[in-house]
Amino acid sequence: MDAAAIVDDRPDAAAALALIAARRQCSPRRLLAPGPDAAQTGALFEAAAAAPDHGCRTPWRFIVVPAWRRAALGAAFAAALRARDALASPADLQAAAAKASHAPFLAVAVTRDDPQVAADERLLSLGCALQNILLAAQGMGFGSGLVSGAALHAAEMRKLLRLRDDERAVCFVAVGTVRQSRAARTRPCTHDFVELL
Repeated sequence: MDAAAIVDDRPDAAAALALIAARRQCSPRRLLAPGPDAAQTGALFEAAAAAPDHGCRTPWRFIVVPAWRRAALGAAFAAALRARDALASPADLQAAAAKASHAPFLAVAVTRDDPQVAADERLLSLGCALQNILLAAQGMGFGSGLVSGAALHAAEMRKLLRLRDDERAVCFVAVGTVRQSRAARTRPCTHDFVELL
């Protein structure tokens, strides 16, 4: 049955499904100012707080990177590249540092160890928190995206983020105004990933 037919009498459900269907991954370099203001940023994190959380342990947190800390983040990106590739050119290092200047809103998603909650459940909870942020940003009219990579695990990055030994940076979440929309990617058909037991 068509999803639209199911929600004809439920406008809130129809709006939610439309929001989910409209969401697109946006590279941080395609996200420009304006980004979310203080009230909107607060709402994004309130959306994150609605994620499933076994035992109400909140085994994750977010570190917002404000504009005045972007240079330090850029230096950490460059240091991470230098640690991985001693032969990295000045242009490569500059390009790595430039990653920090993309997107008006940037935060790092962090998980922490918790012996009371299995690792996969902690990661699933963070994933739900991230999806809530992405959908809330979409509902506000912003573009958003997630970015990961080896730099997140570099010593300089861990030092900058002041991560504890029991914490791990998982990804960046970027939010801003989309510079230019891109065509939607082809999404899988449900019959390709759903089966009956």
